[in-house]
Amino acid sequence: MNEGTRIKFYSENGKYGEFSNFAQFPIKLKGKLWKTTEHYFQAQKFSGSEYANKIRKAISPMKAAELGRTRKVKIRPNWDNMKDNVMYEALKAKFTQHKELQELLLSTEDKILVEHTENDSYWGDGGNGQGKNRLGKLLMKLRTELK
Repeated sequence: MNEGTRIKFYSENGKYGEFSNFAQFPIKLKGKLWKTTEHYFQAQKFSGSEYANKIRKAISPMKAAELGRTRKVKIRPNWDNMKDNVMYEALKAKFTQHKELQELLLSTEDKILVEHTENDSYWGDGGNGQGKNRLGKLLMKLRTELK
């Protein structure tokens, strides 16, 4: 597959940075306002707890991620089985609550969306294309659903 059929994104300040979970687009979900999809996603690991509320109120998506990655606080026992669904729920809220984002996502047509980063081989491509790219795949699934 040639590079012209791929759209790589990562930094919220880069091209297609709006696709990043750190991009500053608040979402309303579960009766609450979340500063970013990262805030929502990380908090769901600790759903219903005071710690989840601390993550929701975190000053930045980076801080929310840092708080969510701790293992000093016990995460939900079934998290690994539900994290993709939680991410999809967050993405769906983001891309339906912000029309300009929905238009941007739809403008990518049938291109392959890739979160390009060495920092993550589950949500991203691992930097070398060997990662699972789950974020890119969920965005493409949502794009198909929105068409």
